[in-house]
Amino acid sequence: MARRPTIKEVSKLAGVSFKTVSRVLNNEKNVSDETRRRVEQVVAELNFRPSLAARTLAGRKSFQVALLYDNPSPYYVYHLLAGAQEGCADHGYRLLTQPVDSGAPGLIQDVTALIDETHLDGLILSPPVTENAALLAELDQRGLPYVRIEPGLNRDQGRSVTIDDAAAAQEATAHLIAHGHRAIAFVTGPDTHISSVERLKGYRAALAETGIAFDPDLVVAGDYSFDSGRRAARALLDRAMPPSAIFAGNDDMAAGALAVAHERGIPVPDQLSIAGFDDSDLAAAVWPPLTTVRQPVHELARSAADLLLDPQRPRDRLTFDTRLIARASTGPAPKG
Repeated sequence: MARRPTIKEVSKLAGVSFKTVSRVLNNEKNVSDETRRRVEQVVAELNFRPSLAARTLAGRKSFQVALLYDNPSPYYVYHLLAGAQEGCADHGYRLLTQPVDSGAPGLIQDVTALIDETHLDGLILSPPVTENAALLAELDQRGLPYVRIEPGLNRDQGRSVTIDDAAAAQEATAHLIAHGHRAIAFVTGPDTHISSVERLKGYRAALAETGIAFDPDLVVAGDYSFDSGRRAARALLDRAMPPSAIFAGNDDMAAGALAVAHERGIPVPDQLSIAGFDDSDLAAAVWPPLTTVRQPVHELARSAADLLLDPQRPRDRLTFDTRLIARASTGPAPKG
């Protein structure tokens, strides 16, 4: 087994002190650009990987951050974790991932225990954890850095990365209206997710803009899971006057609605148009492939890690664009 290069070898080849190499590895500010470049070049040439334990002792950091999540969609969670992992790796940090129940009474105790046991250097909060006021207050009191992904309330509290859910949902609903649909149903996510509230707001805005009366009976609650999409679609299609289009608050629920259409022999999109939100891997895997809103979950999570760990980045709120992806699951409203 090849011997691992040491930090002393990096120091000697770069012509700088041990402490200077440590400062570069810890991404500290007080190093000149030329020195940083020289050290990084030697690190790359030697394929040097610093010991996490040594870095922790030297800088009194754990070089670990955690991502808290509470979302039933495996596709969303996969891209969330992958993006955050890449962002942490860019800065030499290890990412701990922790599923939580954002509504559990013991959430604060569980998170503070995680912080104390692992000596975290920061947290990435994903929705709906990002809305927990008591948790944010605890983190502020401790002085522990955190970044919120898609906060809806108190957006100025802490650093954050986000999209405009309402505008994206309005665009998707307008797409269905442009195809002649008037009876458009909406399947919501859980109320605890601000994204669900904002997407419903966008849906209603598109109807109002076109003069279509809002019908509360066409709004059915889901929980962002495939099964809840199936249940919602069954309830909507059992109506005496079923909708000609269903816009689901995420792709998992839209896929559930699509499955019900197939079970009942309802042709999509000839008789029923279905749209989703996320542009997850699932959207392109089902048949017909889903029209959906592409939100950059991977980029959101990676940027959250970057905001948390890069001292050179501005400590503000970053907003990312979404894009409507029109596929074969939506089409003209049926005539008659």
